[in-house]
Amino acid sequence: MTGQYTVKEIETSETPSPKSGAEILVSALKRENVEVIFGYPGGAVLYLYDALYECGIPHVLTRHEQGAIHAAEGYARVSGKPGVVIATSGPGATNLITGLTDAMIDSLPLVVITGQVGTSVMGTDAFQEAPIFSMTMPITKYNYQVRSVEELPRILKEAFHIASTGRPGPVLIDLPKDITSKASIVDEEVEISLPGYNPTYSPNMMQIHKIVQALKMAKKPVILAGAGVLHARASHLLRQFAERIGVPVVHTLLGLGGMPADHPLFLGMGGMHGTYAANRALYECDLLINIGARFDDRLTGNPDHFARNAKVIHIDIDPAEIGKIIPTEIPVVGDAGETLRILLEEELEKCDAEEWIRSLHSLKKEYPLWYKKDEGTLKPQRLIEMIHEITKGEAIITTDVGQHQMWAAQYYPFQTPNRWVTSGGLGTMGFGFPASIGAQIGKPGELVIAIVGDGGFQMTLQELAVVKEYHLPIKIVIVNNFALGMVRQWQELFYNERYSESLIPTQPDFVKLAESYGIKGILVQTEEEAYEAFSNNFFHNEPVLIDCRVAPFENVYPMIPPGKGIHQMEGVKP
Repeated sequence: MTGQYTVKEIETSETPSPKSGAEILVSALKRENVEVIFGYPGGAVLYLYDALYECGIPHVLTRHEQGAIHAAEGYARVSGKPGVVIATSGPGATNLITGLTDAMIDSLPLVVITGQVGTSVMGTDAFQEAPIFSMTMPITKYNYQVRSVEELPRILKEAFHIASTGRPGPVLIDLPKDITSKASIVDEEVEISLPGYNPTYSPNMMQIHKIVQALKMAKKPVILAGAGVLHARASHLLRQFAERIGVPVVHTLLGLGGMPADHPLFLGMGGMHGTYAANRALYECDLLINIGARFDDRLTGNPDHFARNAKVIHIDIDPAEIGKIIPTEIPVVGDAGETLRILLEEELEKCDAEEWIRSLHSLKKEYPLWYKKDEGTLKPQRLIEMIHEITKGEAIITTDVGQHQMWAAQYYPFQTPNRWVTSGGLGTMGFGFPASIGAQIGKPGELVIAIVGDGGFQMTLQELAVVKEYHLPIKIVIVNNFALGMVRQWQELFYNERYSESLIPTQPDFVKLAESYGIKGILVQTEEEAYEAFSNNFFHNEPVLIDCRVAPFENVYPMIPPGKGIHQMEGVKP
Protein backbone atom coordinates (compact mmCIF):
# COMPACT_ATOMS: atom_id res chain seq x y z
CA MET A 1 0.00 0.00 0.00
CA THR A 2 1.55 3.24 -1.08
CA GLY A 3 -0.90 5.32 0.86
CA GLN A 4 -0.74 8.22 -1.60
CA TYR A 5 -3.98 10.21 -1.86
CA THR A 6 -4.87 13.72 -2.86
CA VAL A 7 -6.43 16.03 -0.29
CA LYS A 8 -9.77 15.72 -2.10
CA GLU A 9 -9.64 11.96 -1.73
CA ILE A 10 -9.17 12.30 2.00
CA GLU A 11 -12.63 13.73 2.30
CA THR A 12 -14.23 10.68 0.71
CA SER A 13 -12.04 7.88 2.04
CA GLU A 14 -13.34 5.58 4.68
CA THR A 15 -11.77 4.99 8.05
CA PRO A 16 -9.04 4.72 8.99
CA SER A 17 -8.69 8.14 7.43
CA PRO A 18 -5.36 9.01 5.99
CA LYS A 19 -3.83 12.33 6.93
CA SER A 20 -2.18 14.80 4.62
CA GLY A 21 1.50 15.55 5.11
CA ALA A 22 0.54 18.97 6.46
CA GLU A 23 -1.78 17.41 9.04
CA ILE A 24 0.85 14.87 10.06
CA LEU A 25 3.38 17.66 10.50
CA VAL A 26 1.03 19.72 12.65
CA SER A 27 0.26 16.67 14.79
CA ALA A 28 4.00 16.15 15.25
CA LEU A 29 4.42 19.77 16.35
CA LYS A 30 1.68 19.25 18.93
CA ARG A 31 3.36 16.10 20.23
CA GLU A 32 6.54 18.12 20.72
CA ASN A 33 4.51 20.57 22.83
CA VAL A 34 5.38 23.49 20.58
CA GLU A 35 4.16 26.65 22.29
CA VAL A 36 4.50 29.09 19.41
CA ILE A 37 5.49 29.23 15.76
CA PHE A 38 7.17 32.22 14.14
CA GLY A 39 6.65 32.43 10.41
CA TYR A 40 5.56 33.91 7.14
CA PRO A 41 3.35 32.02 4.65
CA GLY A 42 3.73 31.63 0.91
CA GLY A 43 2.64 29.44 -1.98
CA ALA A 44 4.73 26.39 -1.13
CA VAL A 45 3.43 26.16 2.44
CA LEU A 46 -0.25 26.89 1.86
CA TYR A 47 -1.35 23.36 2.72
CA LEU A 48 0.69 23.58 5.89
CA TYR A 49 -0.80 26.93 6.86
CA ASP A 50 -4.27 25.56 6.15
CA ALA A 51 -3.54 22.72 8.58
CA LEU A 52 -2.29 25.26 11.14
CA TYR A 53 -5.56 27.18 10.92
CA GLU A 54 -7.39 26.61 14.22
CA CYS A 55 -4.88 23.88 15.20
CA GLY A 56 -4.37 25.50 18.56
CA ILE A 57 -0.67 26.35 18.26
CA PRO A 58 -0.22 30.13 18.36
CA HIS A 59 1.47 31.56 15.27
CA VAL A 60 3.27 34.90 15.16
CA LEU A 61 3.15 36.49 11.73
CA THR A 62 6.32 38.56 11.48
CA ARG A 63 6.75 41.06 8.69
CA HIS A 64 9.93 39.48 7.33
CA GLU A 65 11.39 35.98 7.56
CA GLN A 66 14.56 37.38 9.17
CA GLY A 67 12.36 38.77 11.94
CA ALA A 68 10.77 35.35 12.38
CA ILE A 69 14.02 33.47 12.87
CA HIS A 70 15.59 36.07 15.17
CA ALA A 71 12.39 36.01 17.25
CA ALA A 72 12.70 32.23 17.43
CA GLU A 73 16.30 32.65 18.58
CA GLY A 74 15.23 35.03 21.34
CA TYR A 75 12.50 32.60 22.40
CA ALA A 76 14.98 29.70 22.48
CA ARG A 77 17.57 31.71 24.42
CA VAL A 78 15.34 32.62 27.34
CA SER A 79 13.14 29.51 27.42
CA GLY A 80 15.69 26.81 26.62
CA LYS A 81 13.15 25.25 24.24
CA PRO A 82 13.56 24.93 20.46
CA GLY A 83 12.23 27.91 18.52
CA VAL A 84 10.07 26.90 15.56
CA VAL A 85 10.07 28.79 12.26
CA ILE A 86 8.12 28.32 9.02
CA ALA A 87 8.85 30.06 5.72
CA THR A 88 7.96 29.42 2.13
CA SER A 89 10.28 28.33 -0.66
CA GLY A 90 12.80 30.46 -2.57
CA PRO A 91 13.21 33.94 -1.10
CA GLY A 92 11.28 33.00 2.00
CA ALA A 93 13.79 30.25 2.71
CA THR A 94 16.89 32.24 1.76
CA ASN A 95 15.80 35.09 4.04
CA LEU A 96 16.41 32.68 6.92
CA ILE A 97 20.07 32.09 6.14
CA THR A 98 21.42 34.86 8.38
CA GLY A 99 19.39 33.60 11.33
CA LEU A 100 20.41 29.99 10.73
CA THR A 101 24.07 30.99 10.74
CA ASP A 102 23.56 33.10 13.84
CA ALA A 103 21.87 30.24 15.68
CA MET A 104 24.54 27.77 14.56
CA ILE A 105 27.44 29.84 15.88
CA ASP A 106 25.68 30.76 19.13
CA SER A 107 24.34 27.22 19.71
CA LEU A 108 20.63 28.01 19.78
CA PRO A 109 18.08 25.21 19.23
CA LEU A 110 15.77 25.86 16.29
CA VAL A 111 13.53 23.70 14.10
CA VAL A 112 13.12 25.52 10.79
CA ILE A 113 10.60 24.32 8.20
CA THR A 114 10.96 25.68 4.69
CA GLY A 115 8.55 25.12 1.84
CA GLN A 116 9.91 23.75 -1.38
CA VAL A 117 8.54 23.42 -4.90
CA GLY A 118 6.88 20.13 -5.77
CA THR A 119 9.10 17.08 -6.22
CA SER A 120 8.13 16.80 -9.90
CA VAL A 121 9.66 20.20 -10.76
CA MET A 122 12.61 20.28 -8.39
CA GLY A 123 15.81 21.11 -10.20
CA THR A 124 14.03 22.91 -13.06
CA ASP A 125 14.36 26.47 -11.73
CA ALA A 126 10.66 26.42 -11.01
CA PHE A 127 8.96 29.49 -9.59
CA GLN A 128 10.40 30.33 -6.15
CA GLU A 129 12.77 27.38 -6.14
CA ALA A 130 16.03 27.63 -4.21
CA PRO A 131 18.32 24.75 -3.23
CA ILE A 132 17.96 25.52 0.46
CA PHE A 133 18.89 21.98 1.48
CA SER A 134 22.40 22.24 0.02
CA MET A 135 22.73 25.94 0.80
CA THR A 136 22.21 25.36 4.50
CA MET A 137 24.37 22.29 5.01
CA PRO A 138 27.32 24.23 6.50
CA ILE A 139 25.13 26.46 8.70
CA THR A 140 22.83 23.91 10.32
CA LYS A 141 23.44 21.20 12.84
CA TYR A 142 21.50 18.90 10.54
CA ASN A 143 19.08 19.28 7.67
CA TYR A 144 16.48 17.17 5.93
CA GLN A 145 14.64 17.21 2.64
CA VAL A 146 11.41 15.26 2.96
CA ARG A 147 10.76 12.84 0.10
CA SER A 148 7.67 10.99 1.32
CA VAL A 149 4.75 11.56 3.65
CA GLU A 150 5.69 8.47 5.62
CA GLU A 151 8.99 10.07 6.66
CA LEU A 152 7.42 13.04 8.38
CA PRO A 153 6.81 11.68 11.91
CA ARG A 154 10.36 10.33 12.12
CA ILE A 155 11.95 13.47 10.70
CA LEU A 156 10.05 15.80 13.04
CA LYS A 157 10.93 13.66 16.05
CA GLU A 158 14.60 13.54 15.10
CA ALA A 159 14.73 17.25 14.30
CA PHE A 160 13.58 18.31 17.77
CA HIS A 161 15.89 15.76 19.38
CA ILE A 162 18.97 16.86 17.43
CA ALA A 163 18.26 20.58 17.86
CA SER A 164 17.96 20.40 21.63
CA THR A 165 20.48 17.76 22.66
CA GLY A 166 24.26 17.80 22.77
CA ARG A 167 25.46 21.17 21.53
CA PRO A 168 22.16 22.88 20.62
CA GLY A 169 21.73 24.14 17.09
CA PRO A 170 19.37 24.75 14.17
CA VAL A 171 17.84 21.88 12.21
CA LEU A 172 16.20 22.59 8.86
CA ILE A 173 13.40 20.56 7.25
CA ASP A 174 12.86 21.31 3.56
CA LEU A 175 9.31 20.30 2.68
CA PRO A 176 8.17 19.97 -0.96
CA LYS A 177 4.66 21.26 -1.53
CA ASP A 178 3.24 18.00 -2.88
CA ILE A 179 4.40 16.17 0.27
CA THR A 180 2.14 18.43 2.31
CA SER A 181 -0.89 17.58 0.18
CA LYS A 182 -0.36 13.85 -0.26
CA ALA A 183 -1.92 11.67 2.36
CA SER A 184 -1.16 8.44 4.03
CA ILE A 185 -1.98 6.34 7.05
CA VAL A 186 1.22 6.35 9.04
CA ASP A 187 2.26 5.39 12.52
CA GLU A 188 2.83 8.78 14.10
CA GLU A 189 4.21 7.40 17.36
CA VAL A 190 7.85 6.87 16.48
CA GLU A 191 10.91 6.24 18.60
CA ILE A 192 14.24 7.97 18.18
CA SER A 193 16.85 5.74 16.55
CA LEU A 194 20.02 7.62 15.65
CA PRO A 195 22.93 5.20 16.12
CA GLY A 196 25.43 7.72 14.77
CA TYR A 197 24.33 10.53 17.06
CA ASN A 198 25.22 10.06 20.70
CA PRO A 199 26.35 13.28 22.39
CA THR A 200 28.72 12.67 25.28
CA TYR A 201 27.30 14.17 28.47
CA SER A 202 29.40 12.46 31.11
CA PRO A 203 33.14 13.20 31.07
CA ASN A 204 35.88 10.62 31.21
CA MET A 205 36.78 10.12 34.89
CA MET A 206 40.48 9.92 34.08
CA GLN A 207 40.29 13.47 32.78
CA ILE A 208 38.36 14.55 35.87
CA HIS A 209 41.15 13.22 38.05
CA LYS A 210 43.68 15.11 35.94
CA ILE A 211 41.74 18.32 36.61
CA VAL A 212 41.85 17.67 40.35
CA GLN A 213 45.60 17.13 40.21
CA ALA A 214 46.15 20.22 38.08
CA LEU A 215 44.25 22.32 40.59
CA LYS A 216 46.59 21.15 43.36
CA MET A 217 49.61 22.40 41.42
CA ALA A 218 48.19 25.71 40.22
CA LYS A 219 49.30 29.06 41.62
CA LYS A 220 47.46 31.26 39.13
CA PRO A 221 44.28 29.44 38.12
CA VAL A 222 41.32 31.06 36.37
CA ILE A 223 37.97 29.78 35.10
CA LEU A 224 36.74 30.94 31.71
CA ALA A 225 32.98 30.30 31.53
CA GLY A 226 31.00 30.54 28.30
CA ALA A 227 27.46 30.06 27.08
CA GLY A 228 27.79 26.30 27.49
CA VAL A 229 27.24 26.81 31.20
CA LEU A 230 23.97 28.66 30.49
CA HIS A 231 22.77 26.10 27.94
CA ALA A 232 23.32 23.40 30.57
CA ARG A 233 21.41 25.46 33.17
CA ALA A 234 24.48 25.01 35.38
CA SER A 235 25.16 28.51 36.73
CA HIS A 236 24.63 27.37 40.32
CA LEU A 237 27.15 24.57 39.82
CA LEU A 238 29.68 27.00 38.34
CA ARG A 239 29.37 29.20 41.40
CA GLN A 240 29.73 26.24 43.78
CA PHE A 241 32.80 25.00 41.92
CA ALA A 242 34.50 28.41 41.84
CA GLU A 243 33.82 28.99 45.54
CA ARG A 244 34.97 25.49 46.54
CA ILE A 245 38.35 25.84 44.82
CA GLY A 246 38.63 29.61 45.34
CA VAL A 247 39.35 30.40 41.70
CA PRO A 248 38.36 33.65 39.92
CA VAL A 249 35.93 33.57 37.00
CA VAL A 250 35.99 35.38 33.66
CA HIS A 251 32.96 35.28 31.36
CA THR A 252 32.75 35.40 27.61
CA LEU A 253 30.27 37.83 26.04
CA LEU A 254 27.65 35.09 25.70
CA GLY A 255 28.37 33.67 29.14
CA LEU A 256 27.40 36.82 31.06
CA GLY A 257 25.01 36.08 33.90
CA GLY A 258 26.52 32.70 34.67
CA MET A 259 28.28 34.17 37.72
CA PRO A 260 26.72 37.09 39.62
CA ALA A 261 28.49 40.26 38.52
CA ASP A 262 28.98 41.40 42.12
CA HIS A 263 30.52 38.12 43.25
CA PRO A 264 34.02 38.68 44.72
CA LEU A 265 35.47 35.97 42.46
CA PHE A 266 34.07 37.52 39.26
CA LEU A 267 36.55 39.53 37.21
CA GLY A 268 34.22 40.64 34.42
CA MET A 269 34.03 39.93 30.72
CA GLY A 270 37.18 38.95 28.85
CA GLY A 271 38.15 39.78 25.29
CA MET A 272 38.32 42.76 22.98
CA HIS A 273 36.26 45.06 25.21
CA GLY A 274 36.57 43.13 28.42
CA THR A 275 37.92 44.37 31.72
CA TYR A 276 41.64 44.82 32.23
CA ALA A 277 41.65 42.50 35.25
CA ALA A 278 39.87 39.73 33.33
CA ASN A 279 42.28 39.93 30.41
CA ARG A 280 45.37 40.06 32.60
CA ALA A 281 44.09 36.95 34.34
CA LEU A 282 43.72 35.18 31.00
CA TYR A 283 47.20 36.33 29.99
CA GLU A 284 49.10 35.52 33.18
CA CYS A 285 47.32 32.39 34.44
CA ASP A 286 49.16 29.11 34.85
CA LEU A 287 45.96 27.03 34.74
CA LEU A 288 43.01 27.93 32.52
CA ILE A 289 39.76 26.00 32.97
CA ASN A 290 37.54 26.70 29.99
CA ILE A 291 33.97 25.58 30.63
CA GLY A 292 31.67 25.83 27.62
CA ALA A 293 33.47 28.53 25.64
CA ARG A 294 34.95 28.11 22.18
CA PHE A 295 37.94 30.49 22.26
CA ASP A 296 36.37 32.95 19.84
CA ASP A 297 38.89 35.35 18.28
CA ARG A 298 37.13 38.34 19.88
CA LEU A 299 37.96 36.71 23.20
CA THR A 300 41.53 35.61 22.58
CA GLY A 301 42.90 38.51 20.55
CA ASN A 302 46.11 37.25 18.95
CA PRO A 303 46.05 33.60 20.08
CA ASP A 304 49.87 33.51 20.23
CA HIS A 305 49.64 35.62 23.39
CA PHE A 306 46.60 33.99 24.96
CA ALA A 307 47.26 32.07 28.18
CA ARG A 308 50.60 31.12 26.73
CA ASN A 309 52.09 29.97 30.05
CA ALA A 310 49.03 28.07 31.16
CA LYS A 311 48.03 24.46 31.26
CA VAL A 312 44.70 24.54 29.44
CA ILE A 313 41.67 22.46 30.40
CA HIS A 314 38.82 22.64 27.91
CA ILE A 315 35.41 21.25 28.89
CA ASP A 316 32.98 21.20 25.97
CA ILE A 317 30.14 19.00 24.79
CA ASP A 318 31.30 19.52 21.20
CA PRO A 319 34.62 17.67 20.75
CA ALA A 320 35.26 19.59 17.53
CA GLU A 321 35.83 22.78 19.54
CA ILE A 322 38.56 21.32 21.73
CA GLY A 323 42.03 22.16 20.50
CA LYS A 324 40.63 24.02 17.47
CA ILE A 325 42.20 27.35 18.40
CA ILE A 326 44.10 27.02 21.66
CA PRO A 327 46.24 23.90 22.36
CA THR A 328 44.68 21.90 25.18
CA GLU A 329 46.50 19.71 27.71
CA ILE A 330 43.39 18.25 29.36
CA PRO A 331 40.51 17.83 26.89
CA VAL A 332 37.19 16.98 28.52
CA VAL A 333 34.24 16.08 26.33
CA GLY A 334 31.07 16.47 28.31
CA ASP A 335 28.12 18.60 29.26
CA ALA A 336 29.13 21.60 31.36
CA GLY A 337 26.53 20.85 34.03
CA GLU A 338 27.27 17.15 34.25
CA THR A 339 31.02 17.78 34.37
CA LEU A 340 30.69 20.37 37.14
CA ARG A 341 28.41 18.05 39.09
CA ILE A 342 30.97 15.24 38.92
CA LEU A 343 33.83 17.60 39.79
CA LEU A 344 31.94 18.73 42.88
CA GLU A 345 31.78 15.10 44.03
CA GLU A 346 35.59 14.99 44.11
CA GLU A 347 37.67 15.94 47.13
CA LEU A 348 38.46 19.41 45.93
CA GLU A 349 40.78 21.63 47.92
CA LYS A 350 40.95 25.38 47.84
CA CYS A 351 43.76 26.44 45.54
CA ASP A 352 46.90 28.00 46.92
CA ALA A 353 46.23 31.22 45.04
CA GLU A 354 45.73 33.95 47.63
CA GLU A 355 48.48 36.17 46.23
CA TRP A 356 47.12 35.70 42.70
CA ILE A 357 43.62 36.66 43.70
CA ARG A 358 44.89 39.62 45.69
CA SER A 359 46.77 40.93 42.66
CA LEU A 360 43.70 40.52 40.42
CA HIS A 361 41.52 42.35 42.91
CA SER A 362 44.08 45.11 42.91
CA LEU A 363 43.91 45.34 39.10
CA LYS A 364 40.12 45.31 39.22
CA LYS A 365 40.16 48.22 41.66
CA GLU A 366 42.89 50.19 39.89
CA TYR A 367 41.56 49.74 36.34
CA PRO A 368 37.76 49.82 36.42
CA LEU A 369 35.61 50.52 33.38
CA TRP A 370 35.52 54.24 32.81
CA TYR A 371 34.06 57.00 30.66
CA LYS A 372 34.27 60.76 30.79
CA LYS A 373 31.12 62.37 32.07
CA ASP A 374 29.84 65.42 30.25
CA GLU A 375 27.02 67.46 31.74
CA GLY A 376 25.86 68.66 28.34
CA THR A 377 25.76 65.31 26.56
CA LEU A 378 23.91 62.07 27.07
CA LYS A 379 26.62 59.44 27.38
CA PRO A 380 25.65 55.96 26.18
CA GLN A 381 27.43 54.32 29.10
CA ARG A 382 25.33 56.36 31.54
CA LEU A 383 22.25 55.38 29.57
CA ILE A 384 22.96 51.70 30.23
CA GLU A 385 23.76 52.37 33.88
CA MET A 386 20.40 54.09 34.28
CA ILE A 387 18.57 51.15 32.71
CA HIS A 388 20.27 48.87 35.21
CA GLU A 389 19.50 51.15 38.16
CA ILE A 390 15.83 51.51 37.27
CA THR A 391 15.26 47.83 36.48
CA LYS A 392 17.40 46.70 39.43
CA GLY A 393 19.03 44.26 37.04
CA GLU A 394 15.84 42.26 36.62
CA ALA A 395 15.15 42.88 32.93
CA ILE A 396 15.85 40.65 29.96
CA ILE A 397 18.17 42.63 27.68
CA THR A 398 18.48 42.03 23.95
CA THR A 399 20.91 43.78 21.61
CA ASP A 400 22.28 43.83 18.08
CA VAL A 401 26.01 44.04 17.53
CA GLY A 402 28.34 46.99 17.88
CA GLN A 403 29.01 49.77 20.34
CA HIS A 404 25.63 49.60 22.11
CA GLN A 405 26.13 45.84 22.54
CA MET A 406 29.53 46.32 24.18
CA TRP A 407 28.27 49.12 26.43
CA ALA A 408 25.35 46.93 27.49
CA ALA A 409 27.76 44.07 28.26
CA GLN A 410 30.04 46.39 30.22
CA TYR A 411 27.57 48.55 32.15
CA TYR A 412 24.59 46.24 32.79
CA PRO A 413 25.98 43.89 35.46
CA PHE A 414 23.97 40.70 35.06
CA GLN A 415 23.33 38.92 38.34
CA THR A 416 21.31 35.96 37.07
CA PRO A 417 21.50 33.71 34.00
CA ASN A 418 19.45 33.77 30.81
CA ARG A 419 18.67 37.48 30.84
CA TRP A 420 21.15 38.40 28.14
CA VAL A 421 20.18 37.83 24.50
CA THR A 422 22.71 39.04 21.96
CA SER A 423 24.26 38.03 18.68
CA GLY A 424 27.73 36.89 19.65
CA GLY A 425 29.53 34.87 17.02
CA LEU A 426 27.96 36.16 13.83
CA GLY A 427 27.48 39.73 15.09
CA THR A 428 24.16 40.29 13.36
CA MET A 429 22.78 43.79 12.93
CA GLY A 430 18.99 43.68 13.09
CA PHE A 431 18.99 40.82 15.61
CA GLY A 432 18.13 42.59 18.86
CA PHE A 433 14.66 43.94 18.16
CA PRO A 434 13.03 40.80 16.73
CA ALA A 435 14.88 38.71 19.34
CA SER A 436 13.10 40.80 21.99
CA ILE A 437 9.76 39.69 20.48
CA GLY A 438 10.67 36.04 20.96
CA ALA A 439 12.05 36.71 24.43
CA GLN A 440 8.86 38.48 25.49
CA ILE A 441 6.73 35.62 24.17
CA GLY A 442 8.98 33.09 25.90
CA LYS A 443 8.84 35.02 29.18
CA PRO A 444 5.54 36.91 29.06
CA GLY A 445 5.74 38.11 32.66
CA GLU A 446 9.22 39.60 32.40
CA LEU A 447 10.38 43.10 31.56
CA VAL A 448 12.09 42.87 28.15
CA ILE A 449 14.21 45.74 26.88
CA ALA A 450 15.64 45.85 23.36
CA ILE A 451 18.74 48.04 23.39
CA VAL A 452 19.53 48.70 19.74
CA GLY A 453 21.61 51.00 17.62
CA ASP A 454 20.04 53.33 15.10
CA GLY A 455 21.69 51.39 12.26
CA GLY A 456 20.65 47.90 13.32
CA PHE A 457 17.13 48.92 14.27
CA GLN A 458 16.50 50.16 10.74
CA MET A 459 17.23 46.67 9.40
CA THR A 460 14.26 45.00 11.11
CA LEU A 461 12.06 47.84 12.41
CA GLN A 462 9.09 46.57 10.42
CA GLU A 463 8.50 44.17 13.29
CA LEU A 464 7.00 47.11 15.22
CA ALA A 465 3.76 45.86 13.68
CA VAL A 466 4.17 42.56 15.54
CA VAL A 467 4.72 44.34 18.85
CA LYS A 468 1.48 46.24 18.38
CA GLU A 469 -0.56 43.38 16.96
CA TYR A 470 0.34 40.89 19.70
CA HIS A 471 0.25 43.44 22.55
CA LEU A 472 3.85 42.86 23.56
CA PRO A 473 5.00 45.35 26.24
CA ILE A 474 8.57 45.54 24.92
CA LYS A 475 10.66 48.61 25.68
CA ILE A 476 12.79 49.67 22.72
CA VAL A 477 15.75 51.89 23.58
CA ILE A 478 17.59 53.26 20.56
CA VAL A 479 21.18 54.29 21.33
CA ASN A 480 21.17 56.82 18.54
CA ASN A 481 24.51 58.30 17.47
CA PHE A 482 23.59 58.81 13.80
CA ALA A 483 26.32 56.38 12.79
CA LEU A 484 27.37 52.80 12.43
CA GLY A 485 29.15 53.38 15.70
CA MET A 486 31.69 50.55 15.85
CA VAL A 487 32.58 50.99 12.17
CA ARG A 488 33.07 54.70 12.79
CA GLN A 489 35.21 53.96 15.86
CA TRP A 490 37.53 51.68 13.91
CA GLN A 491 37.77 54.24 11.10
CA GLU A 492 38.69 56.89 13.66
CA LEU A 493 41.34 54.76 15.36
CA PHE A 494 42.79 52.72 12.50
CA TYR A 495 41.83 54.48 9.22
CA ASN A 496 42.89 58.09 9.94
CA GLU A 497 39.35 59.28 10.68
CA ARG A 498 38.25 58.57 7.10
CA TYR A 499 34.58 57.93 7.85
CA SER A 500 33.76 56.08 4.67
CA GLU A 501 29.98 55.43 4.62
CA SER A 502 29.67 55.01 8.39
CA LEU A 503 27.78 58.21 9.21
CA ILE A 504 24.02 58.10 8.66
CA PRO A 505 22.69 61.64 9.12
CA THR A 506 19.41 60.93 7.33
CA GLN A 507 17.10 58.99 9.59
CA PRO A 508 13.38 58.59 10.07
CA ASP A 509 11.66 60.37 12.92
CA PHE A 510 11.64 57.31 15.17
CA VAL A 511 9.00 58.80 17.46
CA LYS A 512 6.57 59.40 14.60
CA LEU A 513 7.48 56.02 13.17
CA ALA A 514 6.50 54.30 16.42
CA GLU A 515 3.32 56.34 16.60
CA SER A 516 2.42 55.32 13.05
CA TYR A 517 2.31 51.73 14.34
CA GLY A 518 0.23 52.78 17.33
CA ILE A 519 3.18 52.61 19.73
CA LYS A 520 4.20 55.38 22.11
CA GLY A 521 7.39 57.15 21.08
CA ILE A 522 9.62 59.44 23.16
CA LEU A 523 12.65 61.50 22.19
CA VAL A 524 15.27 62.14 24.88
CA GLN A 525 18.44 64.18 24.61
CA THR A 526 19.62 64.63 28.18
CA GLU A 527 20.32 62.38 31.12
CA GLU A 528 17.37 63.84 33.01
CA GLU A 529 14.98 63.20 30.12
CA ALA A 530 16.23 59.65 29.75
CA TYR A 531 15.83 58.88 33.45
CA GLU A 532 12.30 60.26 33.45
CA ALA A 533 11.35 58.36 30.30
CA PHE A 534 12.69 55.07 31.64
CA SER A 535 11.15 55.50 35.09
CA ASN A 536 7.73 56.44 33.75
CA ASN A 537 7.46 53.84 31.01
CA PHE A 538 9.43 50.70 31.83
CA PHE A 539 6.82 49.28 34.18
CA HIS A 540 3.68 49.98 32.17
CA ASN A 541 2.15 47.05 30.36
CA GLU A 542 2.51 48.79 27.01
CA PRO A 543 5.30 48.95 24.43
CA VAL A 544 7.32 52.11 24.10
CA LEU A 545 10.10 53.31 21.83
CA ILE A 546 12.61 55.73 23.35
CA ASP A 547 14.93 57.42 20.89
CA CYS A 548 18.03 58.43 22.88
CA ARG A 549 20.33 60.92 21.17
CA VAL A 550 23.75 60.10 22.60
CA ALA A 551 27.21 61.58 22.18
CA PRO A 552 27.98 60.81 18.51
CA PHE A 553 31.74 60.29 18.80
CA GLU A 554 31.88 58.25 21.98
CA ASN A 555 34.12 55.19 21.77
CA VAL A 556 34.08 51.83 23.52
CA TYR A 557 37.06 51.38 25.85
CA PRO A 558 39.13 49.56 26.80
CA MET A 559 39.89 47.58 23.68
CA ILE A 560 42.41 45.19 22.20
CA PRO A 561 43.56 46.60 18.85
CA PRO A 562 43.46 44.21 15.89
CA GLY A 563 46.36 41.78 15.82
CA LYS A 564 47.37 42.55 19.39
CA GLY A 565 47.52 40.20 22.33
CA ILE A 566 45.09 40.10 25.21
CA HIS A 567 47.66 41.89 27.39
CA GLN A 568 47.95 44.84 25.01
CA MET A 569 44.71 46.67 25.79
CA GLU A 570 44.39 50.37 25.00
CA GLY A 571 42.19 52.92 26.73
CA VAL A 572 42.57 51.15 30.05
CA LYS A 573 42.71 54.53 31.80
CA PRO A 574 41.22 57.90 30.86
